[in-house]
Amino acid sequence: MTALAPHLTAFLREHLPRERGASPHTVAAYAHSFTLLVRFAAERLKRRPTDLAVEDLDTELLLAFLDHVEDKRRNGARTRNARLAAVRTFFRYLEYQVPACLGQALRIRSLPAKRIDARLIDHLSRDEVQALLAAPGPHTSGGVRDRAMLHLTYAAGLRVAELLSLRLSDFPDRSLTTVRILGKGRRERVIPLWRETQAVLRAWLAVRPKAQVPELFLNRNGGRMSRDGFAHRLAKHLAVAAQTQPSLAHKRVTPHVLRHSCAMHTLAATGDIRKVALWLGHASIESTEIYLRADPAEKLAVLAAHAPPGIQPGKFRPPSDALLAMLSDVRNAT
Repeated sequence: MTALAPHLTAFLREHLPRERGASPHTVAAYAHSFTLLVRFAAERLKRRPTDLAVEDLDTELLLAFLDHVEDKRRNGARTRNARLAAVRTFFRYLEYQVPACLGQALRIRSLPAKRIDARLIDHLSRDEVQALLAAPGPHTSGGVRDRAMLHLTYAAGLRVAELLSLRLSDFPDRSLTTVRILGKGRRERVIPLWRETQAVLRAWLAVRPKAQVPELFLNRNGGRMSRDGFAHRLAKHLAVAAQTQPSLAHKRVTPHVLRHSCAMHTLAATGDIRKVALWLGHASIESTEIYLRADPAEKLAVLAAHAPPGIQPGKFRPPSDALLAMLSDVRNAT
């Protein structure tokens, strides 16, 4: 039997950050996936987590864990696939570290991801964004901080991890005209900022308390703002904004919706999907095409360019044969 703990430790602390150059956010996400898996396996096998072996993580246990993620934890298919991707990557690493586990690794890597619906993205209108940005009160340090966080997230189209990992050193020469972002896949990009965004950032820096952490945005204890903390603040200000924009009360607004809103408004302003990809830091323009599907202007242009086809009226005649009738019923039912 091959002890799991030493190989999992080397994978998370050495292989991912040093050999693959994974970002701290990616490493943390993988660690969370394995925390859930190890706890599930330990409870199922009645062992301590440190006593688990690599061989214990067979396909039967992993499939049961993925079902647990969806059924008991009530996560969606996207989260299920993310947990599976973390396990696959680990066993790809083990193929070279523990050749005896090659057969097991190949079986686990063959587990299919679950198909998911390619739904349209959620985004806010300009009026809704304006109401949300104005919601934090400017008379408290918390309100000044929250307004700066919301402004920067929307203006630069930031992911939550990108926003919360920002440091003062990411503003060249302490100038607030641009910000340097280290994004997904360790890809850097530089984003220019509106004067309004610069103003709210200066207001936050004027009241930002001195802290031991280098991150720009702090919680009330002087530590780094967390994802849950930012989501909590967003929900609070969303309730305030809904009083002036009632449409917000019927929308599910997450921190990532601000990034989607930035992309949709950039697409509407430029009409160039390549510029949207450049702004968001996408590695492939295929990732940016979701905004084309959500933009009705592109579809209206198609309607304007083509005349509707002429269709002759007809009369439907049901099939007389019983077998054909059954096939027609099945086809229509789907």
